[in-house]
Amino acid sequence: MKEKLQNILLAPLGWALDALAFMPWWWIYFNADCLYYVAYHVVRYRVKIVRRNLATCFPEKGHGELRKIERQFYHQFANLFFETVKLLHISDADIKRHMVFHNVDFIDDGIERGQSVMMYAAHLGNWEWIPSIVLWFRESTRARGNVLGQAYKPLRNKWFDRLFLRLRTRYSQCFPSHQILRTMIRNKMENHHMALGFISDQHPHVTDQGHVIEFMHHPTAMITGTEAIARKLDMRVGYFYMRRHRRGYYDCTLVPMCEHAAAEPEGSITDRYARLLEQNIKECPSMWLWTHDRWKRPVQLPGQQTQSEIETGKSTLV
Repeated sequence: MKEKLQNILLAPLGWALDALAFMPWWWIYFNADCLYYVAYHVVRYRVKIVRRNLATCFPEKGHGELRKIERQFYHQFANLFFETVKLLHISDADIKRHMVFHNVDFIDDGIERGQSVMMYAAHLGNWEWIPSIVLWFRESTRARGNVLGQAYKPLRNKWFDRLFLRLRTRYSQCFPSHQILRTMIRNKMENHHMALGFISDQHPHVTDQGHVIEFMHHPTAMITGTEAIARKLDMRVGYFYMRRHRRGYYDCTLVPMCEHAAAEPEGSITDRYARLLEQNIKECPSMWLWTHDRWKRPVQLPGQQTQSEIETGKSTLV
């Protein structure tokens, strides 16, 4: 009953989003400008978190430069929302003009030689458009069918879950995160090879310590599941390095990280991802998702003492 009521109440929103997706780009960005003003100047959506994150990640930058990045971020945040809506009805030719990929051979070659490929991604630029990379694959790769997949965490709200699945399955398959390994093992047994995209810049689950490293001037716990899957299946591993040339026009380069994940020391792939992501953020600071409270649960680097341990040691000496 509750789900039926949600469907009825949210149906007009679905119609509005569908209609908006048919609108020209100037209208899309007019709406994005309106959303920017409301989110940043009226609602002040997560401004305190964004401001704190920027200040601690870029201690070398002055107040004026940080505020400039902050404003640019909220513009990009609004752009992302409406660019994602546009994905409902954008043509293949149009999205290829707006999202250009380089070094796609990294995936094509891996699949051609019988090796699945793990691609690290991040909440940077327009990550929702990354699945359009299938339009850049060789014909021989595309002819294999179902060659691109992405990890997906189902949303609690069924209506929004269906909407996002509709957006994300236009160019790729979506697998619930907890079924990824099982699905990939089955594919390998059936000699079906594919590229798998993982957004891996969130903090790990509260029960998972993760792999702790220094990242953006913070001791940071990184997700290890992506590396674990790649190592178990001996996948080729790369990173989607994204830049934005101008509003609505992105450039994404596939950066190789390793050829055989199983041969890499444990933790080394995650370390490389963190370094590439940090480089990407520093090059394009306004494009990362700064509203995410990435460091809300402090962690210590290996061998680093906590404040309580330091105080306990002092009291013992006394």
